[in-house]
Amino acid sequence: MRTDYLIIGSGVAGLTFALKIANHFPERKVTIITKSEEAESNTKYAQGGVAVVIDEIEDSYEKHIQDTLLAGDGICDAEIVEMVITEGPKRFKELVAWGAKFDKNSEGEFDLGKEGGHSENRVVHHKDQTGFEIERTILRQVNRTRNITILEYHFALELILENNRCYGVYMMNENNGNIEICKAGYTVLATGGIGQVYGHTTNPEIATGDGIAMAYRAGAKIKDMEFIQFHPTALFDETASETFLISEAVRGFGAFLRNAEGKRFMSDYDARGELASRDIVSQSIYKELKASQQKCVYLDCTHLDGNEFRQHFPMIYRHCQDIGIDIAKDWIPVIPAQHYLCGGIVTDKNGKTSIEHLFACGECSRTGLHGANRLASNSLLEALVFSNRIFKYISSTSLISLTVNKEFSEWHPIQKGEIPSGYIKETEEELQLLMRENAGIVRNDADLLSAKARLIQLQKEVEGKYKQYAITTSLCELRNMIQVALLIVEQSLQRTKNCGGFLKTNACVAV
Repeated sequence: MRTDYLIIGSGVAGLTFALKIANHFPERKVTIITKSEEAESNTKYAQGGVAVVIDEIEDSYEKHIQDTLLAGDGICDAEIVEMVITEGPKRFKELVAWGAKFDKNSEGEFDLGKEGGHSENRVVHHKDQTGFEIERTILRQVNRTRNITILEYHFALELILENNRCYGVYMMNENNGNIEICKAGYTVLATGGIGQVYGHTTNPEIATGDGIAMAYRAGAKIKDMEFIQFHPTALFDETASETFLISEAVRGFGAFLRNAEGKRFMSDYDARGELASRDIVSQSIYKELKASQQKCVYLDCTHLDGNEFRQHFPMIYRHCQDIGIDIAKDWIPVIPAQHYLCGGIVTDKNGKTSIEHLFACGECSRTGLHGANRLASNSLLEALVFSNRIFKYISSTSLISLTVNKEFSEWHPIQKGEIPSGYIKETEEELQLLMRENAGIVRNDADLLSAKARLIQLQKEVEGKYKQYAITTSLCELRNMIQVALLIVEQSLQRTKNCGGFLKTNACVAV
């Protein structure tokens, strides 16, 4: 298979680039491959919104920039922060032009929410399902574009490289198990997050770090993997198989955090209280739980207007109601859960990786925007801005590079038996427990070294299985998750100073 532009992943980052490049070059072929159905991505589950400066009377670019730098705790690239924040409103207007609907107030202006770490109301949203609305809107535009092909249930295995240039990927057709070559002029990794490495996560099942692991094996530069953002308020429900997120916007709406004794504790840790940045709130909850030996803290919404709450957060209200929580009189039990990766594949301001003709965008990339901790609702903003930057850069480059005709050897897997049932599930559960216990909100070198030793053993074992048994999606995902876990642990060991979402008990305090 040949394509001019190959995008791996179908979230907001990948779809936006695909749509723009396809419309700009209607005679060229654009191919999106995704390992699940086309609408399944981390984008779909983003509740909060898009942080963007719209009200320039109360708000300003400078305030948004300073909030982002403060949240990133000294690790952000200031030039990138300024670029993303100032380009944001243009990208938001494109979303609206494509048909995305965002909530408005009684005056007909955008209803701007406030979230942790923000000094002003600047978060545009669609109820508590903003990501779903954005995904729906862009996907509808993509499906109307004749030169875009979406290959669902195709799993990217390895990048095809020669002399540090990417020529496409080997991919597995999950419908029949066949391994195929897709040659491409340019390849964009938009593969999302790594949440399943921890298991207790707000991410969907598909978030297994595939793009980062694949890029690392190809020799791409990977950085800041130790900066894992834990969302402070995932619903605590021991009976649930999946983690349900209680949006940051609920605290922005006025909800209080209380411990088991009913005390509002956040003011003990930060003057901003419940609206401190996510790293501070998560670490504060961790300390409260450690001191009290309780399993969760509580989000108190009982003082809020019930009708307004239902209007703003219909999905959250309905889910709580379904499990017997009446927000008018009951506190919502919450606990931090892995939410977002602030590091990843290193890119420049145009989304270029250290491998020629390979770009990365969205959560799998490390652009320099987030630093040590992501400011709430800056992720969708980053995806929109960087997908546009990649489009602008690629569309202005020479076309000659697209016409290089190279042949690559086909991947003919030996016919092998299937891996014993239960092995992948058991190994994945061991990996997730290992990461939660040894590389969670608070870490130390002894635990990290212990985790590294076990991860190296697991990696060797799984590589053996990868060669011994038939290649399956679940086996590939496990292989990728172990690689991502090793990167997190190794880069956690290398960092000596605490900052943002990184807290190591034997580290120096950041100056």
